[in-house]
Amino acid sequence: MPLAKEWSDSQSHMLAYLVIREGTKWTDVFRLVPGRTVSIGRAATNQIVIKDERASRNHAELFMTRGQWTLRDLESRNGTFVGPKQIRGDYPLTPGDVIRIAHCQLAFVEDLSKAFADTAAAGQPVLTTNDEDATVIGGAVVAETGEIGDSSVLSTGEPANITHRRGQTRFLGSMPTELGLPKVGQAATKLCKIAFELASQTDVASVAHLAINGIFDSTQVDAGAVWLLPRGKEGSSNLADLQMIASRTDVEPSYHKLSQFLVSTVLRDGEAVLARNIEGDSSLGGRDSKGDILATSVICAPIRQDKKVVGLIHTYSTQASRIPDPDDLEFTLAVADNVALALRNLHRQQELAENLSQTQHEILQLRKQLGAEISLIGASPVLEAVQHQIARAAPSRATVLIRGESGVGKELVARAMHYASPRKKGPFVCLNCAALSETLLESELFGHEKGAFTGATERKIGKFEAAHQGTLMLDEIGEMSSPIQAKFLRALEGHPFERVGGSQPIKVDVRVIASTNRDLEKAVAEGHFRRDLYFRLHVVEIYVPPLRKRPEDIVELANYFLDRFNAETGRKIRGFTPDALFRMQQYRWPGNVRELKNVVERAVVLARGDFIEADDLNLSNLAIASESSELPAPKSTYQPLSLDEIEKRHILATLKATSWNKSRTAVILGVERSTLDRKIRRYDLKPPVGREEAWKGEE
Repeated sequence: MPLAKEWSDSQSHMLAYLVIREGTKWTDVFRLVPGRTVSIGRAATNQIVIKDERASRNHAELFMTRGQWTLRDLESRNGTFVGPKQIRGDYPLTPGDVIRIAHCQLAFVEDLSKAFADTAAAGQPVLTTNDEDATVIGGAVVAETGEIGDSSVLSTGEPANITHRRGQTRFLGSMPTELGLPKVGQAATKLCKIAFELASQTDVASVAHLAINGIFDSTQVDAGAVWLLPRGKEGSSNLADLQMIASRTDVEPSYHKLSQFLVSTVLRDGEAVLARNIEGDSSLGGRDSKGDILATSVICAPIRQDKKVVGLIHTYSTQASRIPDPDDLEFTLAVADNVALALRNLHRQQELAENLSQTQHEILQLRKQLGAEISLIGASPVLEAVQHQIARAAPSRATVLIRGESGVGKELVARAMHYASPRKKGPFVCLNCAALSETLLESELFGHEKGAFTGATERKIGKFEAAHQGTLMLDEIGEMSSPIQAKFLRALEGHPFERVGGSQPIKVDVRVIASTNRDLEKAVAEGHFRRDLYFRLHVVEIYVPPLRKRPEDIVELANYFLDRFNAETGRKIRGFTPDALFRMQQYRWPGNVRELKNVVERAVVLARGDFIEADDLNLSNLAIASESSELPAPKSTYQPLSLDEIEKRHILATLKATSWNKSRTAVILGVERSTLDRKIRRYDLKPPVGREEAWKGEE
């Protein structure tokens, strides 16, 4: 005997099985192979899984030692039993032993026919299979491949082995007639193929041609067509509204149009109809106007969407030997319903394409409008210098630090840089670091996972991810806390980061533009801002001067805002009076361009005339927030005057303040009443009209 056959016979002799039983029925058979340890327990990693809370996760194991199968209890919680006896440690098994673990019984046998004696007696069927490598007994499949990993069905009844593989289904290909399928089965297979192909069509004509060809291949008809109602006329019962999309005929003469009676019947009732023996019935299309027979049987099926008929499938037979039957009617109606679904999907795709095109057009227009709106207003030399810096820095990937007081337009400068850069088609995302707490700022920057903290009910994408391939502007960067600065620095250097509560590294391509109104050098010296982050941000610096340092731009900005708010409010303010312009030019504008914008908006809303006057400007008395000590003094309005002229003006102003009351004026000036009278006569000061009598009475 050959050595290979001796080895095979010896292996076959050592084969054994575990027949698994639950309740009164055998449910599975597990083949034991020498050299493999079989684990049993509740965990899904076991070869035999027992889904019972009384079973331990790793309950027991079975292996061959010295030519004998041995059962070992793995210190289980509720114990392992062989028959009525609970085992301890290793237990050698003999054929016929029944292992009990929780509710499950596992019979150890070497001959399967003995294990199913009670099964055959109980009348359970002994099954067979066409698979030459498997045995089916009592409803359980025993694999004979002997390949590693070919475990049989688990004790829960769920298969764990691969029994068949196939790359493509035969039901979507050409079906050979020798399969011996019944007519209904063949029709269902063909319908499955038609439905699959309909879903892949890209236009209405292709759907109609595919549908009519599929019906010809599966029913007893030789002529037909697909008719559709135009969009907006769904539910119409008028034959004139129908449009033929596709037709086909296999006989002469050519396709004959359906009759008004048939159309009205199907459109009104919404049901498919089959009419036979219609040779002499012209109302159903059986004869033409000359009396020639055109059809013997007719099928007309509605194409329905949301209980509305949107079209018809009309087919007929002209041969007595080809008579459609009710199964053909069923098939035609099924195809019509699939056509309706395919048409709905095409319409949705068309709507989505149109919406996408419209959205892209709107985005393009908004980008153009935004590009026009971000132009910096003004012609002063300092502003032109800023624009030159933007033009030089925009094409690069360098980090930019924008400095300037609050309200000077730092975000506008950042937007101008973004839309002048190669990233202009990407997103521009802005975040104010001073508006959020440390925890919320980290979540806003890097995002968070669901359940990362209280209130995190879903995953959130951070600003870094949202600005991928675009620009991220961080306003008030000096307000960022030290822990966030460290994580921000790592992301700024291009390293992957993680969402709050997450572990997946995320890498993005973002250009960062930071802005601040704080003295970062002082913050670094005081330890409030990281030195390494400062140098990482301080690659390109752009300083935006305050409005008081570019007074030449005030009038141009005021007129720009006037036109803007005129358009928004519908007012027709024609401009500013000279006094209003003079007052705006002399004002220090502690709130910079933002304050100027708000002042003009208020004046446009509340102005009573055609021009904005000085009294319409609501200017504050606030001091300048920063740089006040370094700024040059405002333009002086001093006029050289004599002491007499100064005294005259001061006495006149005091008289006006007291409503020309001499006694009160004398007290305020600290002089005698007679002295005040003498000076009034000297400077020829006279009260306004209407106060003369009171003036004389006081004398």
